[in-house]
Amino acid sequence: MTTYILRRLAFLFLTVILTSLMVFLVTQWLPGDVCRIILGREAGQAAIENCQLELGLDQPLPVQYFRWLGNFLSGDWGISFSTDQPIYPIVMDRLQNSLLLALVVLVISVPVALTLGIIAGLNEDKPVDSAINVGSLSVVGLPEFVTGLVLIQIFSFGFRNLGLPYLPASSSIPPGAGFWESLPMLILPAITATLVLLAYIARLTRNGVIEELKQPYVRTADLKGLPRQKVITRHVLRNALLPAITIIAISTGWLISGLVVIENVFNYPGLGRLMIFAIDRRDLPLLQAVTMVTVLGFALANLAADFLYALLNPRIRFGE
Repeated sequence: MTTYILRRLAFLFLTVILTSLMVFLVTQWLPGDVCRIILGREAGQAAIENCQLELGLDQPLPVQYFRWLGNFLSGDWGISFSTDQPIYPIVMDRLQNSLLLALVVLVISVPVALTLGIIAGLNEDKPVDSAINVGSLSVVGLPEFVTGLVLIQIFSFGFRNLGLPYLPASSSIPPGAGFWESLPMLILPAITATLVLLAYIARLTRNGVIEELKQPYVRTADLKGLPRQKVITRHVLRNALLPAITIIAISTGWLISGLVVIENVFNYPGLGRLMIFAIDRRDLPLLQAVTMVTVLGFALANLAADFLYALLNPRIRFGE
């Protein structure tokens, strides 16, 4: 187990280093001059050269890369071109919002999806199984922006027009807002993201339950006269939920930084919208920082998935 953990940590380190190199090179190759963006189109050549000297852009690319990576690892992420503010607190504030939304999505989606998957798996090819499959796949087939707009139309504008308590159409959380103050603004984007994950998790759970019910140990337990409920809860579900738990952990990375469409529909101040902002303003330092945080989020989510699988499935020989 120790060897496996060390190997996974080494792989994580290598992934982050290689990805950081790709991020740095891609942003360097983007069209446009950084100093021209900072100083404006009317800046003279002398001012441009002084700016390049200040930023170290006159140095060879390897020198620039290692300096940038060292600054990133030390928390010195530079100044945003578009806001003229330090990048680190901007990204951390958006990361906090993204983590909050991811937490709400997981709290809603995981119990619902697992329950639906277990019910469908225990009732294979029965009407309830067909209804769950058709319903979940129909919902997940809708684009995220369509689902979000429908929810806004119903639970925000529709309820308000009927004089009923309604949810806000915009999820623009004010700075310093607490959890309970922010919760009403999180519900609609969280439901939208939940509907995206629902079918995947439920389907994996269903398939896992069906596969485990066909295993010889289940037949043996039935022949011994063990209660069916005991066999299912203590043995079948523990093995059947492994793939679903793994995909839940991996999906956390997507929830933290991949909800670009949902964040734009609901005007939610997360990492996804910040990345679009950086691209639109050609703010390369901000774009580099957001991309690296995104990579770290996905890498850590995958690492957590591997560790969970190791803890829940001791039969695997990770050293082999």
